[in-house]
Amino acid sequence: MSTVTTPSGLASTAPPGRRRTPLDWRIRFGVLSLIWGFSFLLIKVGTDGYAPFQVTLGRLVFGTAVLAVAMTVKRERLPRGARTWGHLAVAALLLNALPFSLFAYAELTIPSTLAGICNATSPLWGMALSMVALSEDRPTRLRVAGLGLGFLGVLTVLGAWQGFNGLDATGTAMALLASLCYPIGWIYVRRTLAGTGHSHLSLTGAQLLLATVQLAVVTPLFTSLPTHFPLVPLLAVTALGALGTGLAVLIQYGLVDEVGPTTAQMVTYFIPVIATAAGVALLSEPLAWSTPVGAVIVLAGAALTQARGRR
Repeated sequence: MSTVTTPSGLASTAPPGRRRTPLDWRIRFGVLSLIWGFSFLLIKVGTDGYAPFQVTLGRLVFGTAVLAVAMTVKRERLPRGARTWGHLAVAALLLNALPFSLFAYAELTIPSTLAGICNATSPLWGMALSMVALSEDRPTRLRVAGLGLGFLGVLTVLGAWQGFNGLDATGTAMALLASLCYPIGWIYVRRTLAGTGHSHLSLTGAQLLLATVQLAVVTPLFTSLPTHFPLVPLLAVTALGALGTGLAVLIQYGLVDEVGPTTAQMVTYFIPVIATAAGVALLSEPLAWSTPVGAVIVLAGAALTQARGRR
């Protein structure tokens, strides 16, 4: 049984069913890469008009709405059982509410390009954590080398030899912490929700619903109701939720069913490239040579951490 953790913070725990849809999977793969790559730009634009918690709440509301429509069309029901809902509440915090909020706060002070690259460190954190938490996931020399290479790439992106000059330490730390949340949540889901018998759509819909409730409680405590609603940031939040959280999840699960989790999760390696291009081209964010070079090293290390030895 395979598990895929996606940049949307959702986990798939079922083997591929090899289903086929009229639209070629390569096209859907490209669309998914673009949607998630542009998500960091949308977060940046959203926080220009709204508080980070408000951006996250809006993202979850619109994402949950898309999943609700999909569940209605497919006549799916929410899962039952207090134990399942309890585990889903923890998963919602670790995979949605917390990392989404951290990225939104991080992009108040760091470029969207850097946030996108920090997101690519999730496989590195996952590798490090799985060596401790998952006894069946044994490290190999190649994967350990990938872990070291990946974090060398992080230091390159951050310009460690210059003493991290020009970087906001708090914002960068928030983005890295958000990336760390995903593998922690993935391990939790793998231990508690795999094999529950509920469909992915049902579990995901419940997870997003719970994350929305969590943000609906927290947001009024730390923000005040906006006195006006800037249109462009509002459209960015709407797209971030409906496309980057709702539609993207449906595309991702379709890819997992058709081509398998290994191929589907390769979308992770395209996201920082698209995020960097979007930030530089559309937001005129600065780009030092160390950023793309370090990103390539991060992605190479992340790819090595996913390598599996022969049985």
